[in-house]
Amino acid sequence: MCGHSHTPRVICLDGGPTVINPGSVGLPAYDDDSMGYFVVENGSPHARYAIIEENGNGWKAEIILVPYDHEKAAARARAMDRPDYEVGLLTGYMFQPD
Repeated sequence: MCGHSHTPRVICLDGGPTVINPGSVGLPAYDDDSMGYFVVENGSPHARYAIIEENGNGWKAEIILVPYDHEKAAARARAMDRPDYEVGLLTGYMFQPD
């Protein structure tokens, strides 16, 4: 299990472990310039978590998308003067798609 990047992924390494990042519960898109500029975009406003279970042949991981009142969260971001988070919460992207 890992996190921090907000990027949902399940990666099965050849002959090795499975790496799971469930994504983000409430920030599906953001940018950061603390160590060089980068953007993370999940493409939808859903919250995410992972379910991991042993199934007799190893481990199975599933990333679950959960709808929530993302418009309310975006309104809160707007009220806190965070238009970047507002767009991310509404769309899952950092910038308004054309």
